[in-house]
Amino acid sequence: MREVTSQLEQALAVLMKEAQPEPGDIMVIGCSTSEVMGHKIGTASNEDVANAIYRPIEEMCRQYQLKAAFQCCEHLNRALVVEKETAKDNKLVIVKAVPKSGAGGALAGTAYKKFNDPVLVEHILGRLGIDIGDTFIGMHLQPVLKPVRAPIKRVGDANLTMGFSRPKFIGGERAAYCL
Repeated sequence: MREVTSQLEQALAVLMKEAQPEPGDIMVIGCSTSEVMGHKIGTASNEDVANAIYRPIEEMCRQYQLKAAFQCCEHLNRALVVEKETAKDNKLVIVKAVPKSGAGGALAGTAYKKFNDPVLVEHILGRLGIDIGDTFIGMHLQPVLKPVRAPIKRVGDANLTMGFSRPKFIGGERAAYCL
């Protein structure tokens, strides 16, 4: 578990450096603990792995004052666990379900247990995200998504992808841009 946590901490450091998040930004997290352990997604949920992954994400969110949104698996239609305050502040529609290993995902279930006032929402538009194990978080990220290439390509045995959104360039050739 230490290696998984260490790999994730390194990857998160790269993501924070590249994304330059602002306080209040939403970070979407997708994770297959099965994939981390070398199994097919959805076949071997593991709460020990979920805890090893949750801790560094929680610390990073606290340090950067980010709002975490943990994506559930396909059994809950990729709904997301967020704090009720995040749902209300962003006018998100709350849905009724509770994630757990085998139906929602071990990491989403862990977040649900550890959050102060957890709820599930169907959709969110996060500014940055980390996907561990090909869970396809892109549907919950703002356009235009810029991939982050980190030296860490895997967490455990799971593929790792990360990215953040940047504002769209609009207006054509006469427009002036600032970033």
